[in-house]
Amino acid sequence: MIQSPGIARMPIQKIQDTDVLEASDELAVEEPLEIRLQYGPAGGRQEQSISITMRTPGNDVRLAMGFLYTEGILPDAGAVKGTYTGIPNSILISLREDVSLDLGKLQRHFYTTSSCGVCGKSSLDSLRTVCPSPAVVTHWQLTPELLHPLPGLLRQQQDIYGSTGGLHASALFHRQGHLLALQEDIGRHNALDKLIGWALQEGQLPLTDHILLLSGRACFELIQKAAMAGIKVVAAVGAPSSLAVELAKEYDMTLIGFLRDQRFNIYAGTTRIRV
Repeated sequence: MIQSPGIARMPIQKIQDTDVLEASDELAVEEPLEIRLQYGPAGGRQEQSISITMRTPGNDVRLAMGFLYTEGILPDAGAVKGTYTGIPNSILISLREDVSLDLGKLQRHFYTTSSCGVCGKSSLDSLRTVCPSPAVVTHWQLTPELLHPLPGLLRQQQDIYGSTGGLHASALFHRQGHLLALQEDIGRHNALDKLIGWALQEGQLPLTDHILLLSGRACFELIQKAAMAGIKVVAAVGAPSSLAVELAKEYDMTLIGFLRDQRFNIYAGTTRIRV
């Protein structure tokens, strides 16, 4: 069996009481990925490093495209001329010659750890500026009976988490509760970028008729990325932050926290939940 690039087997010592056992364990891989951007007219092409993120290898093209889209740099999938991954731990996204860019956004170089995608950005205002205007209000509703099974469905599809116990996941469900796509990564923001990158490549954006489920907590940046993708319902297995709740209200999103064990809390957008 071919081992996933997201899993590494390492020797360990297991200690139980006074007994020592030599063994091996499967761990989630964490490696850097440099995202580079090539742009400009023919004859005057420029190449620039945009970000270095710590991620779990696999679906790097989706990660880069989702990241560039949610940062407001990539307008759509059609803007991409090609992607190149020949250099280890580096990906180059080449834009079409006629695509214009806001060079001010390209000046925001930042290093992204696997735990916090917002690190290094100058201010919260800079995050808000990339979000589009709030989308048209959706009128469909969800029931608790539809929401309760979603964490179990997510957990069943987390292949690398099942082996390592060390990954976050973002899952996309249709409003009828059908699982459409799931992405895993050691960084929660990377998992969501991979998911949005998939939707971008598949021509699924905006995701106004879908439910986003997060395997952990809901922080500000994850809500910002969801807003960029047009998602109106976000559910998290863990807790939201206060700033995440504020942004969800600002963008007319329904935000659910602690979705587990047949219970949940509604922090914003209560009208979409029929109880």
